[in-house]
Amino acid sequence: QVQLVESGGGLVQAGGSLRLSCAASGNLFGINAMGWYRQAPGKQRELVAIISSGGHPNYADSVKGRFTISRDNAKNTVDLQMNSLKPEDTGVYYCVAEQRRDATSNYYYTKWGQGTQVTVGS
Repeated sequence: QVQLVESGGGLVQAGGSLRLSCAASGNLFGINAMGWYRQAPGKQRELVAIISSGGHPNYADSVKGRFTISRDNAKNTVDLQMNSLKPEDTGVYYCVAEQRRDATSNYYYTKWGQGTQVTVGS
């Protein structure tokens, strides 16, 4: 399977920006959609943004107009540019990828990174 490693989290003030990056390594065959989830303290993990293998993005309503997801298939990375950050954006951000098991299978793994902390002060 692919391995995913997130970076770029940190502490910023409200209104600031961060750029998260997810690097994929290991078995890179069959990577399909990739995206970002987040989990705030005491809340369920929620989708932030996803991007298809063809580069088509979708966003949670709460981040539309502020966050931008992008991917570079040649470098095996997916980024999340976060602008105009709000305290409610605080949480652990997880990179996620769909990966086809093999060339003859229609089964897809869902692979998660270890997460990176984003904290936005009020």
